[in-house]
Formats: sequence, structure tokens, C-alpha cells
Amino acid sequence: MLDAFDKGSYVKIIPKERKIIGYTTRNSGGVPANFKNYFVIYFDKPFITAQVWHEKRITTDSLEIKSDHAGAVIGFKTTKGEQVQARVASSFISVEQAELNANELGTDSFDTIKQKAKQAWNKELGRIRVDGGSVAQMQTFYSCLYRSLLFPRKFYELDATKKVVHYSPYNGQVLPGYLFTDTGFWDTFRSLFPFLNLMYPSLNAQIQEGLVNAYKEGGWLPEWASPGLRNTMIGSNSASIIADAYLKGGRGYDINTLYEAVLKNSEQEGPLDAVGRRGVSYYNTLGYVPYDVKINENAARTLEYAYDDFTIYQLAKALKRPQSEIDRFAKRSQNYRNLFDKQTGLMRGKNKDGSFQSPFNPFKWGDAFTEGNSWHYTWSVFHDVQGLIKLMGGKQQFVAKLDSVFTIPPVYDETYYGSVIHEIREMQIANMGQYAHGNQPIQHMIYLYNYAGEPWKAQYWLREVMNRLYLPTADGYCGDEDNGQTSAWYVFTAMGFYPVCPEPISM
Repeated sequence: MLDAFDKGSYVKIIPKERKIIGYTTRNSGGVPANFKNYFVIYFDKPFITAQVWHEKRITTDSLEIKSDHAGAVIGFKTTKGEQVQARVASSFISVEQAELNANELGTDSFDTIKQKAKQAWNKELGRIRVDGGSVAQMQTFYSCLYRSLLFPRKFYELDATKKVVHYSPYNGQVLPGYLFTDTGFWDTFRSLFPFLNLMYPSLNAQIQEGLVNAYKEGGWLPEWASPGLRNTMIGSNSASIIADAYLKGGRGYDINTLYEAVLKNSEQEGPLDAVGRRGVSYYNTLGYVPYDVKINENAARTLEYAYDDFTIYQLAKALKRPQSEIDRFAKRSQNYRNLFDKQTGLMRGKNKDGSFQSPFNPFKWGDAFTEGNSWHYTWSVFHDVQGLIKLMGGKQQFVAKLDSVFTIPPVYDETYYGSVIHEIREMQIANMGQYAHGNQPIQHMIYLYNYAGEPWKAQYWLREVMNRLYLPTADGYCGDEDNGQTSAWYVFTAMGFYPVCPEPISM
């Protein structure tokens, strides 16, 4: 029985060819009105019965149906224990393209395809060879490496002439070139994309070409593509993705168009809160997004915009942009200083008149911050750790503040969300104070001990996180996969280094 889902679907049974074709329009957003997920299914045995249905009714006068909710039923004559093989392919372009995509399977048997898949994964996972760990550590490492490579997803196909084409979730057209989706840059700028730059540079060049296409087709850089623009998370972290790739040697794509896109995303508010920069006029004039102007997660936005401005500054230098432009972004990259509260030694929301938000609860999740609290976001100065150390009064005070993350109980205030979100619960279960590894804002924080001259503390806490929060068991993963980011953290850490600031630093 095949269910093509509701919200508009189509099914056709072709008994002579032992196949079913069709499409579903069912989706959860991020697509144009003409979106269709086409499919074709081939069977290795003839049908003895075949019927289509719609809603809850079987149709007997046709083997083809287009309806709000369509489906099919087929039957086979089998002996006890006999298996029927189905070969499935899909496309976002057409049924004909789905049939072309099915050629990828060739004439191989199921077991042969299974073996080829194993060989393909062994080749990719074999790019990194580790030794010296326990069996459990080896299992954990390669499981995390596997999960890191699941994102972003390829959203392109090969046409009849083997040319790369894609259906655009931005304008609904079929166009040439690469496109990727299912990635949230708020998560993945931290370690997943630096990892791809290191180990899969040719793939990352294709991803950059895909961003060029996304910008041309949608008018904006996606900050969270799924598959098109989504109103999810904050920041304009596409700047980090693009700068990191180019500064690490990525070439073969239109960097000038990408830089144009980066400027647009950083200087304008977009069609959605999570596209472009919400509160950009405040940020550019005051040096921060105010707490009291009804823009949510304002402190987090300010901190991420400042880091993103640093990445634009680095890219602008590499592209030999006008000095005034370079200086503008260099200056903005220091905007994180505007939110540092010397009284608490933490980052804190600031009102339009320059006063800090009051009352202030550093344990409150959300509100001025994004899926975290002040204890998590205070460390979001990836590009100028020494500057943050000075703000805190020097290395001794900085280390003491880092220590406090682990000694303060895992208390929280969830009132902004109205319930205990899973990231809060994961912090409690981890029982490592305010260290909430199951979410991204604090994942780099342990490495900051190195900047203050006490690397042994980084080594201790990194090992604790690896041993306690990553295990090859059913309950051995510390939170959301988050598009490969949380796994890429483990891969880097197991190898002994981590990109606190992905771009080379030279202020």
C-alpha cells in the first residue's frame, strides 16, 4: 500500500512496467506554490491486483488518480518467505527526472547496493584514521564523523546530459548549478563548516556555488535553509560560512556575488526576522540592538552580528575592498563591548538609552538571548578573546569566571519559553553546572582556558564532556544533532584542536 499524503497528491499504476509513479505536494513550508516531490517505484514481480484510492475510497475505473489525498494498493502472488524487491527514486523536478535518478541503482541487487554503500562510507570515513582509543571511543568517533557528513543535504540532480540542475525552493524554477539545503548556519558556522573546509574542500566549493544560486534566486542568503528561506534562529552567520571558505583557499565560484550578498544580509532587514539583520538600524547607530525596542533575543543578535562583522572585515581585506569599508566592519566587530556589564562580569541586554536591562537574571533562557542564558552567551566573542579577557579584568579573573560555569548549579528560568525546553533539560541531566553542551552557544567555551594560559583545565573539561556526553549507546548523545555541529565538535576535539574562531585572526 502506498500513501502519497494529503494536501495534494497524484498516483498512477503502470502494471505492464511493474511500476508506480506520482508526486506529493505535502510539505511543512519553505517552498514555492509549485513544489512537488515526484517518485517512481519499480518492482521485480508482476502485480496480480492493482487499485488506486483517494481520501478513503477505492477507485475501480482507473489506475490513475489526482486528489487531495491519493494512494495505491498492489498485490503479488508469492510463496511463503518470498521477498519482493522495490527500487525507489525521487526528484523535485519531474517524474522523468526521478526515472533518470533511478539509474544510479543500475541493475545491482539489493545486497550489492548495500555493499557498495558500505564501501562508499568506508572511503569517506577513512579520510581520518585514529588509533589509541578504546573500542567505545572508536565507535563514538566514527559515529560522530558519519553524522557530521549527513549535512548539508544535496538538493541538486543530474539531467539526461549529466549536467547539474536543481529545483529552486526560492522561485520554483528548474535551473542549472548546485544547491544544498537542510543546514542552519547559527549552529554550523562553529565547527561543521570549518571541518568541511579542512577535509572536504571541493565539496565546500560546491556548497559556496549553491549559496550563489540561492542568493540569485531568492534575493537573500539563507541563514537556515529547509529547503528555502526559514524564519529560524538569529544572526547573519552566512558571512562566517562564506569568509571561512574563501580565506581557507576555496575557489571556483563567484566570490564577488557572494560578497555582494553578504553586504546585503548585513546592512538590511530581510523579509523574515531570521534573514538579513533584524534591528540593523539600531545596531549600526548605537552599536547594539536594544533590549527595550521589542526585538527578541537582542543581546544574542548583537554578539553574533559583531562576530559576523569580523568575518566580513577579514573577507573585505582579502578582496581588497575600499579601506573605509574594511574599517567600518573592523569597528563594528568590537560592538560586543557595548553589552559587557562590569558589575556582573557578564553580557547583558542594554536599553536604547544606554542603561542595562533591569531586573537582570543571568539564568533566564531566551529573552535577550537565544536558546541559552547570559552564562552561555558571555563567551560569544570568538574573534577577540584577549579583548574579552581584558574586559573581565585579566587572565586570573577570566579563568575564575570560566570556573564558575561549572561550579554554579544548573538552575534556570524558563519563563520566556513558557516551559522547560529540551536544551534546558539536557543541561540539568549533564549536571556540569551552567555548561549546556547540548546547545551551541557555549560549545567553544572550554577552549578559552587556553587563551588564559591554563590549558590543563581545558584538557580536563574537554575529556569530561567527551566521556560523559558522547557514548556509543542508545542514550549516548547529548542533545540535538543540529545539522552535524554537535558531532563535528567531537570530531575536532578527539583530534586535539578546535576552530574557536574559524577565520585567521589579524586585527
